[in-house]
Amino acid sequence: MIHHLRSGGVSVLLDISGPGQPEIIYWGADLGEVTEAALHAAAVALLPAVPHAVQDVPVHRALLPEATAGYRGRPGLSSFRLGRAVWPSLRLVSVRPLAATIGEAVEISCEDGEAGLTVRSELVLDDSGVLHVRHALTNTSDRPLELAQLQVVLPIPATAAEIGDFTGKWSGERAPQRLPLKFGCWSRENRRGRTAADSAYLTMAGTPGFRHRDGELWAVHLAWSGDQVTWVEAHPDGTRVLGAGELLEPGELTLQPGESYRTPWVLAVHSVEGTDGLSRRLHRSIRSRPTHPSKPRPAVLNTWEAVYFDHDLDTLTRLAEVAAELGVERFVLDDGWFGGRRDDTTSLGDWVESTEVWPNGLGPLAERVTALGMEFGLWVEPEMINPDSDLYRAHPEWVLADPERLPPVARHQLVLDLARPEVSDYLFDHLDRLVKTRRIGFLKWDHNRDAVIPVHDGRPGVHAQTLAVYALLDRLRAANPGLEIESCASGGARVDLGILERTDRVWVSDCNDALERQHIQQGTRALLPLELMGCHVGPPRSHTTSRSHDLSFRVATALFGHFGIEWDVASASAEDRAGLAAAIALYKTLRPLLHTGELVNVDHPDPSAAVYGVVSEDRRHAVFTVAQVAMSRFETPVPVQFPGLSAEHRYRVEFLEPAGPPATRHRVPPPWMTAESQVFLGATLTRVGLGMPVLDPEQALLLQFIAEGD
Repeated sequence: MIHHLRSGGVSVLLDISGPGQPEIIYWGADLGEVTEAALHAAAVALLPAVPHAVQDVPVHRALLPEATAGYRGRPGLSSFRLGRAVWPSLRLVSVRPLAATIGEAVEISCEDGEAGLTVRSELVLDDSGVLHVRHALTNTSDRPLELAQLQVVLPIPATAAEIGDFTGKWSGERAPQRLPLKFGCWSRENRRGRTAADSAYLTMAGTPGFRHRDGELWAVHLAWSGDQVTWVEAHPDGTRVLGAGELLEPGELTLQPGESYRTPWVLAVHSVEGTDGLSRRLHRSIRSRPTHPSKPRPAVLNTWEAVYFDHDLDTLTRLAEVAAELGVERFVLDDGWFGGRRDDTTSLGDWVESTEVWPNGLGPLAERVTALGMEFGLWVEPEMINPDSDLYRAHPEWVLADPERLPPVARHQLVLDLARPEVSDYLFDHLDRLVKTRRIGFLKWDHNRDAVIPVHDGRPGVHAQTLAVYALLDRLRAANPGLEIESCASGGARVDLGILERTDRVWVSDCNDALERQHIQQGTRALLPLELMGCHVGPPRSHTTSRSHDLSFRVATALFGHFGIEWDVASASAEDRAGLAAAIALYKTLRPLLHTGELVNVDHPDPSAAVYGVVSEDRRHAVFTVAQVAMSRFETPVPVQFPGLSAEHRYRVEFLEPAGPPATRHRVPPPWMTAESQVFLGATLTRVGLGMPVLDPEQALLLQFIAEGD
C-alpha cells in the first residue's frame, strides 16, 4: 500500500505495506492525481535487482534505517542499555492522517516490543512544498535507555551527484562550498553548544553544476540551536541519502522507563529551479508560520558602532534626536549600560543599571526616545557571565561546567547553566523587570562564546541548555506581549529556524563592511526571507576590515534586509544625513515589496558582478541590485537579464539613488539610460537584458521595475 502526500508542487510516496517501517520511495516534483493501482505499480517498478555477494532480499531503507535490515550507512536510531547496544527492528503499528492547517500530514507509529521501543514519526508537507519531519522515541522497557542518536534520514536519487552547503567564521558567515558526491559520507558536525558561524546551515545535493535558477536539488535544514549533525551519504548498493539531527554526546540523554525524546524538526526541500527554487519554498513556508513578524519591520539605529562603551545621557540623547530626524523607528542601546561594564571584561550577569553612568537609570533616555516617536530597545547577553561580576562571586556554581574543571574563558566570559531553574528564574526576573519598567519593545539578545565542556548535573549539557534557552525566551515573550527579540551570537552564529521560532530577526554578521556583507547576506537569504535579516549601514570606514565605502554602496547593500544604521549619525556630515534620510524613506516605501516578494538571484556570466532582486507576487513591481563586487575582466559590461518579471508586461525602469549615484568609469553610458523613455517589454528584460554602465568596483546600481497599465 502506498500513501501519497501531495502539496505545494511536491509529492512524497510512502510505502506503508509493512510489516516493517514505512519507506519513502519517492520525494520530488508533483506526480499529479495518481490512482492507487498506479502507485502500487510505481513501487513495484522501483524494486531493485539482487546482485551477487549480498543478502538475498533488497535492503529496506526505512524512515529510520536499521542495521538489522542490512543497512550499510549511518542508522537513524542508536541506543544502549547497560552498556549493550540495542538493535531495533521496528514494526509498523499504525498510519494516521493528521489534521493540518496547511498542506497534508501523516503520523506513523512503529514499535519493537523486544527492544522496548516505540517510535512516532510526523511528516507534514506544507502548502509551500516543504516537508517537515520529526521522530519521537519512547522507552517502553522497565530499564533505562541511553540514546546515542535519533535522526531524520531522507532518500535522494542518483542524479543528486553534487553537494553544496555552507561554512564560515566570525565576520564571514555562511560562505558557500561545493564538492562532488562520491561513495562514502560527507558529514558536518557542530559541537559548539550553539549553531555556529561555520554550520552547514542548508545542506544540498543536486544535479552537477546546479545554479541559482537551474538544476534539480534536494536540501535539509535542522531547526535546532544546539549541537547538530548533517550529512550526505552514498554507497555502491544504491543508498543515497540526506540526513540531519541533534548531535548527542555519550551519556547526554537517558530515557527512564516511560520517558520520551522528540527530535527537532528537519525541513526538507525539493526544487527543479535551482537554489532559488529552494529559497522560494522556504521563504513562503517561513512566512506562513504563526510566529512570523506581522508588522512592518521598523528602521533601526543601534548604538554600538556609534559610541561603543562610552555611554553618556547627553550624547545618546543627541544621537536619538538625530535618528528621529532621519526617520528611524527603533533606537537600540547596546552593551555598556549595566553594572561596572565599561569594557568587555566585567559585569555580565549583573543585569542592573549602572549607577555610575546612569545615576537616574535608563528612564530619562527611554522616555526621550519614546517621546521622539521611536521604540526603545536594549542589548543583553543573558546566557553569559563574567568571572569579574557580582553574580559569579555569589554563585560560581551556576556556571555550565564541571565544577572540578572550569573551561577556558573566552571574551572574558563563561556560560551560565540555564537548565538550573534558579538560574532561569534569576534571568527572567531581571529581564522582565527591565522590559516592563523601561517600556522596552526590543531586546538584542547576544551570545558571544561557544560552550566548552558544558556539564549539567554531571552530564553533557548542550541538549538541556538549548531547551532551557527556548523556555526562557518563551516565558519572557508570554509575559510581555509584543516584545520583539533579535538572535545575535558573535554576530551571525546562531542562525537557525529553532531560535527563529522565538525571535523576530537575526543579526546577520558583526561585519558591516558592505563588500563582505554582499557575500554574507547572499548565503543567509538562501534560507531566510529578507525581513528576518538585520542589515545595517555602518560608518564610512568598517571597524572589522578597515575598508571604506561610499554611502550609496552601503545603503544599496543594507536595503535587502531589515534595514538599520550602526553609526554615529550625530557627527555625520549634512550630506550623509540627507542621504540616510532618503535611504530610510526609500526603505519604508520598498519594504512591502522586499518583505513579501520573491527572491531572484541572477546567474550572471561575469563573476565580478552580483545581480539579485525581489519581484512582487503579481509580477508588477520589482527592485534589483547590480553590485560590482570586484574588478571585471570584461571591457564592456555583459548585459544583465532580469528573470522573475512577466514576459507580457511593459515595465518602466527607474534608477534609485537615495544616497547618490554609483561611481562609474566610462565616457558614454548605455544609450537606454539617457533616453527619454525607459519602458521595456518584460520579454526583452528577461531574455535579452539591459546593457550596464561600467561600475567602479564596490559600487551598486539600484533599479526599480514598475509595470504600466492594467
